[in-house]
Amino acid sequence: MTVLKPATRPARPQFSSGPCVKRPGWKLDALADAFIGRSHRAKDGLAKLAEVIDLSRAVLGVPDTHRIAIVPGSDTGAVEMALWTLLGERGVDCLAWETFGGNWVTDVDSVLKLAGARVVKAPFGSLPDLSTVDWSHDVVFTWNGTTSGVRVPDGDWIPDDRAGLSICDATSAAFAMELPWDKLDVTTWSWQKVLGGEAAHGMIVLGPRAVERLQRHTPSWPVPKVFRLMNKGKLSEDLFAGNTINTPSMLCVEDQIDALRWAQSIGGLPALMARSRASCAALERWVAATDWVDFLAERTDTRSSTSVCLKIVDPWFSALPLAEGWAFIQRMCALLEQEGAAFDIAAYRDAPPGLRIWCGATVDAADVEALTPWLDWAWATVKQASA
Repeated sequence: MTVLKPATRPARPQFSSGPCVKRPGWKLDALADAFIGRSHRAKDGLAKLAEVIDLSRAVLGVPDTHRIAIVPGSDTGAVEMALWTLLGERGVDCLAWETFGGNWVTDVDSVLKLAGARVVKAPFGSLPDLSTVDWSHDVVFTWNGTTSGVRVPDGDWIPDDRAGLSICDATSAAFAMELPWDKLDVTTWSWQKVLGGEAAHGMIVLGPRAVERLQRHTPSWPVPKVFRLMNKGKLSEDLFAGNTINTPSMLCVEDQIDALRWAQSIGGLPALMARSRASCAALERWVAATDWVDFLAERTDTRSSTSVCLKIVDPWFSALPLAEGWAFIQRMCALLEQEGAAFDIAAYRDAPPGLRIWCGATVDAADVEALTPWLDWAWATVKQASA
């Protein structure tokens, strides 16, 4: 069946899951006040870094009992910092149902080689049985699986009387989903996800139980400088006032300030969540009316509203060998890029062949709505040429 090429393209066809599209209306002059050519430890440089921390706290509603720091290495660096400095006192449950959760399994199991480590796994599209988690252990998990489109439904599965720490990689959830701070002892994210910031900088939030662990427990292994949260046996309090471990990009800092001020200007976290949900809802309406595609997430209550992952359910496609399925997806995406209709929407390389469309807070729902006819057109065009 021939599908006519749509007449209208998305105004902003950037649907990458990271780095993600900038906020609406962003221009380079948003960086005009960047504190460049000076030490980031000068008074005004530190004030910029502290503003990122303060605005992040205000937008996310992080309680004053929790400390926030800017750290190197994006979200990966922030998670690694938590693993290398906090683990080792007790057993660890590491949850993995997508690529990055799998990365933390590698760190815990193969790099740190922690005795008593336990892996709780599920395939792409599913969530592990959260009732099997052992909370006498520390627990490492992603809130939202960026490469699988599967998220935890809420924080109810995390007990208040847990003995271990909850260590949460929230990089594709922060600023788009409600995070229960009383349930999260360590939370991390990166700038380039929901707020569309620039890469290489991460954030870490430490609750009181994580701080108490740091002050009581010293790892048995050497901790690299970029991961150190302690100095001479004491918590590095300067770090939580913006005095970063290594030199940050002050252009990126200015960009993050701009994104956070925008978030405040539109109504804060509720408005950010509503924007993300509106874009996801546009895809939900299209999927409900389309017979060749479905969500990779098996359950509605665990479906991501940011990194929306789609699988191809057409029987003809399902019969293709894996390599041919991926080749088909690449041809679809190349055609959409050629038309300027969508960029960077192929599924992550470890996931089943399919599509991944970012619906974070900086995306406009109107652009997602404009995208869906193009997906139908690209599917029909490539299938007709392949069959």
